[in-house]
Amino acid sequence: MADHAAHLDAVIRPALDEGRHVVSDRYSDSRYAYQAVTLDGRLSDPIGWLRGVHEGWTLRPDRTYLLVIPVEVAIARLATNAHREHFEQAGILDRVQQHYLAFAAEDPGRFVILDAMKEKAEIVSFVAEDIRRHAGRSRSRPRRS
Repeated sequence: MADHAAHLDAVIRPALDEGRHVVSDRYSDSRYAYQAVTLDGRLSDPIGWLRGVHEGWTLRPDRTYLLVIPVEVAIARLATNAHREHFEQAGILDRVQQHYLAFAAEDPGRFVILDAMKEKAEIVSFVAEDIRRHAGRSRSRPRRS
């Protein structure tokens, strides 16, 4: 959380204050999706707790591109078991993906779900065009207090 807060203060908020657009790979949803798996069984509502902890200082993204791929395919693309991290196990990745899909269902206006089985060039082209289309829209952004 400290790293996320520092990144917001040093990079994201100053860029937004200058009127620039910010594109980030992974953000608060990533923390909620992955950390909630770690907290499952310890808290009755791990995602709610995580959101509550972050609520006072994080920013809601305008747009989130969620690339969805079957967990089995993701696992097959990873290195051998000897080199996998804790989160790179099929059961864990499946729960993480379910969290992401639940976030998208809760906030369909922000999430764009993409089939990550499509060709990379097609995905990149779609995302780039969608960013261009939405970049011109003026949205009120939270300011630093």
